Amino acid sequence: MDRTSLRFKGAPGSPYTRKMLAYLRYRRLPYEFLLTDQADREGLPEPKVALLPTFYLPGRDGAVEAVVDSTPLIRRFEGEFSGRATLPPHPAIAFLNDLVEDYADEWLTKPMFHYRWYYDADIEQAGTVLPHWRAIQADRATLATLKAQFSKRQIDRLYVVGSNDITAPVIEASYQRLLAILDGLIEAQKFVFGGRPASADFALYAQLTQLARFDPTPAAVCLREAPRVFAWTDLVDDLSGHPAEENAWGDLATLETHLKPLLAEIGRTYAPVLLANADALQGGAAELETTIDGQRWVQPPFPYQGRCLQALRSAYGQLTSSDRAAVDRILAGTGCEPLFT
Repeated sequence: MDRTSLRFKGAPGSPYTRKMLAYLRYRRLPYEFLLTDQADREGLPEPKVALLPTFYLPGRDGAVEAVVDSTPLIRRFEGEFSGRATLPPHPAIAFLNDLVEDYADEWLTKPMFHYRWYYDADIEQAGTVLPHWRAIQADRATLATLKAQFSKRQIDRLYVVGSNDITAPVIEASYQRLLAILDGLIEAQKFVFGGRPASADFALYAQLTQLARFDPTPAAVCLREAPRVFAWTDLVDDLSGHPAEENAWGDLATLETHLKPLLAEIGRTYAPVLLANADALQGGAAELETTIDGQRWVQPPFPYQGRCLQALRSAYGQLTSSDRAAVDRILAGTGCEPLFT
């Protein structure tokens, strides 16, 4: 691919936009970041599902097409551009990276969305600032209208991620545990899989750009309880100067020790939702229901997360017997095992 072709649109309030921006900076891949109104004015193609970021890349016939979804985009770029890879070379570690990245993308969006649209101070800030990012030159009357419309739409969608008065303590406790886990992990080895960042680091960072750095309620929690994570989020924003030494990846023995708390958190929160979601999709149910930390959890099923589980199981099935045994040993006792049995 021509390196000058990495054009995409996004917004600072989109975690997945921030994920791809930080990823591209680290990989030192030239890009052109379009604001959403700029992309619209240029008449660029629309994706099948309107998500941010949207990349404009050559399709099989050479024509430009709109492509979304950060995880497969990273895998595409890892295959098309060499150097400074973010997928660990060891197959077992690469699989664990897939699992952590999926958790960050699909579970952490729950506390991100919850905090932003559950608390008055967060609603006020997000409702005011987010429309400016999309229409920076709009007049005040237009922005006030956009604020009211956008805030109402997002608050009305809290149920989609499972946020309500009953689950709020579960969501917030999971965020606070993650901060403590990341604080210890970063102190030990700087990044999730050793001394250089993997795609999972950029996924975690992306949600933290909102939770730890923008929305006032979770940002205050992070600054109070895990200032190391608060600072780490700033550092990951631009790792273009990171040396990315080949020997900086962690080994399985070390990672087994350092990753256990994070994997146990995934097993405690995200795994039950993935499994219940798969059952609901298979049975055609209107709601999925499970238990997290002894609390009833109900939300609409999400077909995309059904595909996430299928992708993880497929990756697990493609491991060699020795690599699968290594993964099983690391996952033992974390609560993630039912995802792959």
